Amino acid sequence: MTTTSPSENSGIARWAPWLALGLLAAFPLVAPALGLDFYVGFVRRALIFALAAAGLNFILGFGGMAALGHAGFIGVGAYTLVALSHAGFGSAWFLWPAAAAVAAGVAALIGLVALRTRGVYFIMITLAFAQMLYFIAVSLRIYGGDDGYNLPQRPTLDMGLDLAHEPTLYWVVLLLLAAVMALLNRATLSRFGHALTGIRDNETRMQAMGYPVFRLRLVAFAIAGAVAGLAGALLVTNNSFVSPAMMHWTQSATLVVMVVIGGVGRRWGGPVGAAVWILLEEVTRQYTDYWHLPLGVLLLVIVFFAPRGVVAVMQRKPRAQMAAAPAGAAE
Repeated sequence: MTTTSPSENSGIARWAPWLALGLLAAFPLVAPALGLDFYVGFVRRALIFALAAAGLNFILGFGGMAALGHAGFIGVGAYTLVALSHAGFGSAWFLWPAAAAVAAGVAALIGLVALRTRGVYFIMITLAFAQMLYFIAVSLRIYGGDDGYNLPQRPTLDMGLDLAHEPTLYWVVLLLLAAVMALLNRATLSRFGHALTGIRDNETRMQAMGYPVFRLRLVAFAIAGAVAGLAGALLVTNNSFVSPAMMHWTQSATLVVMVVIGGVGRRWGGPVGAAVWILLEEVTRQYTDYWHLPLGVLLLVIVFFAPRGVVAVMQRKPRAQMAAAPAGAAE
């Protein structure tokens, strides 16, 4: 009887992200030969939403903060880039970090209020703040108000890299996603991440042990806001367009659904969930204008048959093999 050893499984888990990264990096090179040029932009959009979903999963899965206003921070990052571009700034080296920093600051200010609540009250107050940000964006007539704003040109990156070149922008987005995922993974494995998980599981005990619960939650909330702000800046760069619609509460709900599909608290739950959602959306759109119905049914199937997320299903088989290894050896 052939079994998979724990060391082999850990090797698979270690190399799977690198394999996925390599395949994604090679896609723009092989897409023209396969007649899939359009899907370079499609996959790039999925990568940006994977970034936003990863940030949300950081506070939802590891911090237990069920925020329903995460799209508001995406919008803050997007409008920060637009405002600075409108003011004459054009370097991505300045615009993208500025978008992330402003979104982190707004998230910290909102967190000062929202994190004093729990449960459904926290959900509702984050939703309320996101809707406030949405209506602020609608009122910004200088940036098109409800009609949105067209970015005259994409930010520049220098170093011989032209973001107007579609594959170049794709690789930059992929590199940023990989870097942010590495930082978030490192954060979850650090003392900060373990403390955050402890607060999620038993806040009262962690507070009694002397941990600064409120500050730790606030820092995590600001980090997630920064990641969302960066995703918003990349989304504007990708689309050369921004509108308040990206900040609507339904977009926040979609991000939550992405995380649930991938697996709440799973390291790759956010990106995998975003990829599954956007792929299903694209496929169902090709068959019907009423794509929400079949997509809803598909999501119900996923929730019923994979309640812990797609990532948990992908990991289930190796774990079963590991458990069977001693029995196989005895035979």
